[in-house]
Amino acid sequence: MEEVSGANTWREELASLVEDTGIIYTGETIGVSSSLPPFYAAKSTVAPAVMAAGVESDHERQPPESLKEQVTEFLKSWGEMLLELGRGCKDILQQTVVTEDSFIVQKLGGPVAKASGRLRFLNEFLPEDRDPVHAWPVIFFVFILALSALNLNGGHDGSVPPVKKVQFHPPSARRIQLPDGRHMSYRDIGVAADKARFSLIAPHSFLSSRLAGIPGVKTSLLEEFGVRLVTYDLPGYGESDPHPSRNLNSSAFDMLHLADAVGVNDKFWVLGYSSGSMHAWAALRYIPHKIAGAAMVAPIINPYEPSLTKEEMRSIWGEWLPKRKLMYYLARRLPKLLSIFYRRSFLSGKHGRIDKCMSLSLGRKDEILTEGTTFEDFWHRDVEESIRQGNTKPFIEESILQVSNWGFSLADLQVQRKCYKSGIFPWLKSLYSQAECELVGFLEPIHIWQGMDDRAVPSAMMDHISRVLPGANIYKLPNEGHFSFFFFCDECHRQIFSTLFGSPQGPLDQEIDRGEDPRIYGRDIISN
Repeated sequence: MEEVSGANTWREELASLVEDTGIIYTGETIGVSSSLPPFYAAKSTVAPAVMAAGVESDHERQPPESLKEQVTEFLKSWGEMLLELGRGCKDILQQTVVTEDSFIVQKLGGPVAKASGRLRFLNEFLPEDRDPVHAWPVIFFVFILALSALNLNGGHDGSVPPVKKVQFHPPSARRIQLPDGRHMSYRDIGVAADKARFSLIAPHSFLSSRLAGIPGVKTSLLEEFGVRLVTYDLPGYGESDPHPSRNLNSSAFDMLHLADAVGVNDKFWVLGYSSGSMHAWAALRYIPHKIAGAAMVAPIINPYEPSLTKEEMRSIWGEWLPKRKLMYYLARRLPKLLSIFYRRSFLSGKHGRIDKCMSLSLGRKDEILTEGTTFEDFWHRDVEESIRQGNTKPFIEESILQVSNWGFSLADLQVQRKCYKSGIFPWLKSLYSQAECELVGFLEPIHIWQGMDDRAVPSAMMDHISRVLPGANIYKLPNEGHFSFFFFCDECHRQIFSTLFGSPQGPLDQEIDRGEDPRIYGRDIISN
């Protein structure tokens, strides 16, 4: 009996073969009736105590999980489930939808392949080790997130003055009918047509209208120099009808028809400011016989002009903000996307800062000028007139014209001596006489004013102009910006008129024959 009582029970033997599971055996029977024999109710007083001590030590080493850890594990599990679900959906789509014989592939395969071929050049901007199939969906997703963040953060800040809304004004412009049936709106200020000593026609810039002209110019100054200033709305701007397929050639002839319609019978001067100078350059190229001279203030050139040197190209593009570079790129490659940006800025129904609308930075003098109420009131009214029709098309067309092939180069305006020697008869004639030669290019004066603190039109553009047009008169203005010299500056306006027209002589007298006036063509007549 002593050997039997000293031997281990079967429960103790089982416990010695199995690792501690954390379950504490108390010695009580589980699911056994209390009427069983006492043998089954016997228990060990040593092993349970040892097991309980081991379990308690394990609980001390491994504290229970916190709520944060449980939530984290729960979210990880859900993420794994969603990932597996996405893989399953992807497999289903690949096996059913995107197969060659599926209905969707048969209908959309051709257009998608065509669009993919046109956009394939964008893959050049990706790193070489990135697969476009995987990279572009990520870029698109990040782009959508960025737009969402901008919309969420676009709430009104109480410390910022409320944004003014765009006002609608009733039509008030005078209009002419062009030969093709379109109507063009214009504005005429200064001296009357029959008393004008000089006629000046000014096409407006990108986000502007006929109301701009020379901003802030005084009528008394125009009368002092005998100037008639005519401005007009470009096609699709203000109250002018749109042009179905306009280019710089059609723009020049629109200017010519306007001059004829408003009674400018002699040569006239053309004034181009900023991007409006693009149309002034076109007038010098296509209707030079009607131009007495040109005045340019911060004139632009095509930033993709093939004759630009690498240094000129680097200097021009290096001075622009990234957003302005993006606008030029979109205008050249994906012009339809410009409507998205235009609808969110100046066509949003609210006025914004000029530097934001035009994607440019401002110099010190420009900042001081644009913060004034005089400039703000003028700018808002001018923008309201330019977007009167609420259509993005004319603005997209204007942007495309700036970066596309103009149909000519500024070098074509350079005065050159051209001799005609081609053909057998001119060659035979040259044997006994001098070859027939003539001057080609724009023969009249060109005056250009450029602010050296201009952030919209880099000074490097003037370097290119002076290189291809050495005969142009370029006046570099220290500390002047894009707006400070041309907007609301009486002294600047007088300087421009004095350079173009000489000493002020006032309007013509009705008794004087205009054909005998010595400065009718913008130059002094030298008697022989």
